[in-house]
Amino acid sequence: MFLLFGLKTMARELPGRPASCQYCHSFAHHHLEERSTRLTVFFIPVLTTSRSYRITCSNCGRMSSISARQKNALARG
Repeated sequence: MFLLFGLKTMARELPGRPASCQYCHSFAHHHLEERSTRLTVFFIPVLTTSRSYRITCSNCGRMSSISARQKNALARG
């Protein structure tokens, strides 16, 4: 029997919003991205093993990691 499995990281763009940047201190649009690592069996995603969120300032381009709780607060905002 032959079993083919692996891990695949997928990035998904989420709706961003304007906020104040912690680096350049300007009020600019921030892009939000979700990165999830999934276990695949025969190239079919079966299980999500990890999930992380990153936010990027459109003014200075600096990127920082945020928690799921911070992501939910931005989505509600």
